[in-house]
Amino acid sequence: MENLPTDFFVTSSAYTPTVYRDQYPSIDPTSAALSQAGKVVIISGASDGIGARGFAPAFAKAKPKAIVLVGRSATKLAAVEDNLRKISNDIEYLSVPTDISDQGSVDALYRIVKAKYGHADVLINNAGVMSAQAPLAETDVKAWWTEFEVNVKGTFLVTRSFLSLLGNEKQGTIVNLSTGIATAIFPTMSAYSITKLAALRLAEYVSAEYPNVNAVSLQPGVVDTDMVVDSFKRFALDTPDLVGGTGVWLATDAARFLTGRFISANWSVDDLVKRKDEIVAGNDLKVVYQGTFGLDQFK
Repeated sequence: MENLPTDFFVTSSAYTPTVYRDQYPSIDPTSAALSQAGKVVIISGASDGIGARGFAPAFAKAKPKAIVLVGRSATKLAAVEDNLRKISNDIEYLSVPTDISDQGSVDALYRIVKAKYGHADVLINNAGVMSAQAPLAETDVKAWWTEFEVNVKGTFLVTRSFLSLLGNEKQGTIVNLSTGIATAIFPTMSAYSITKLAALRLAEYVSAEYPNVNAVSLQPGVVDTDMVVDSFKRFALDTPDLVGGTGVWLATDAARFLTGRFISANWSVDDLVKRKDEIVAGNDLKVVYQGTFGLDQFK
């Protein structure tokens, strides 16, 4: 790892000829093309990291009707809300302390959302933990399973309630924050890898079962947060603005062709649009089991 260039994970996983590590015009949330006017946006994991520094500020700049900030710490959510008011005070902010791994807590969150807004239009499934790092035989069982409780069960619970409120007629967007590790093997990181792979599959199921919802999994690049392990620190040059702006772009009609797919924030959205027909026609950017199948091949 120490011999790899700092842009290794950007260039080696590039799907578009142009890649970015910071915000660029097409994902500038202040642009009219990315306006979220009239929408209600829910952001989980909003008290820290990419939620607080990336998604929340980006959506505040896109001027939705309301932003619902979800996280465990009421104090941290209040601090994020204060920062967002400096960006725009014309938005209704609602901070709801929530444990997304607990169904009762999630149900309470959505009772509040339903009472105030009826439904939400955008869900950013950003909350996640990485608590188990060791070879499988040496991993603490509780720490390993905690990642499933939050990253899988929690994402499922929040998504399930969002879909129930949205219904089958209104258009909506779900963005599941994932990771490149979801589709690669990094020894000692099994729990995080497997749980984030589940997030990809969950988005595919939402896309298949709810055609009115654009469900996309987003790899944020490598952003310098508390979750970045030491060996990845030197690669952590992607900005929160890059991820936040991409999230806002995904909540526009221009991105609906990506439903059920997995993209990286490093990829140019303009280049993705140019490849729209190719992407829609095939299995690119999906979880695929490779091989040649069927008895006809043996005849």
